[in-house]
Amino acid sequence: MTANFTSFGPFHVDWISWAPTVGDGIIKTLEFTAVSFAGAIMAGLLLALMRESPVVPVRWLARIYTEVFKNLPLITVIFLVYFGLASMGLKLSVFEAGCVSLIVFYAAYLSEVFRGGLASIAAGQREAAHALGLTEREVLARVVVPQAVRVVMPATTTMLVDMLKSTSLLITIAAAELMTVGQLIASTTFQAMEVYLVIGVIYFVMCYPLSMASLWLERKLKAGTPLSPVRRRLIGEIRLALPAAAAGGQS
Repeated sequence: MTANFTSFGPFHVDWISWAPTVGDGIIKTLEFTAVSFAGAIMAGLLLALMRESPVVPVRWLARIYTEVFKNLPLITVIFLVYFGLASMGLKLSVFEAGCVSLIVFYAAYLSEVFRGGLASIAAGQREAAHALGLTEREVLARVVVPQAVRVVMPATTTMLVDMLKSTSLLITIAAAELMTVGQLIASTTFQAMEVYLVIGVIYFVMCYPLSMASLWLERKLKAGTPLSPVRRRLIGEIRLALPAAAAGGQS
């Protein structure tokens, strides 16, 4: 594909010809984001549960992981995963390396978000749920997690937006995502200002709806969006049982 320097209004790049390439870059960016975010949520939840474990080594292992990756630049993680592992004989594809880098990095931040959500549930509710005969797994699944989800949802959505923007750093390993495509177009057309302005607008168009959805969700949850009837009934029973559980603990 060659440069087209014929001006069209303020534009000097033949964006119609480049549209398929840009579209491929957008798709690749969304693929990196979707796969990595799903993996980061699972890893972050596992780390959050490990931080709550009664086993001290498990708690410390999760804490060390969280502190290490919270204090490393993402670009360092990308280089360690793609170039570092390859130097040790473990060669990952660009897509695998990009996803692994984003997962291990954002899992540390999401684990803190999830841990805060779990800690926001009053301990008395757990005790009351146990008093009603629920097992620890049932307490987590039916009492703690549904309420914690409401607490962590806005921050989790913010992490999603941040991850989508951070995929631009995968340009360092030529991941064929949107920023890499922008670099290709800029180096071919020599219209860097125009190209990167357009790429920035595309990122904005992708991220802004997610940011607005996060704010809307936060307002709805603060306003007290009702739980499902089954969970509302269960929470009501637990709250009624709280005085009894407290009285039993004092006796």
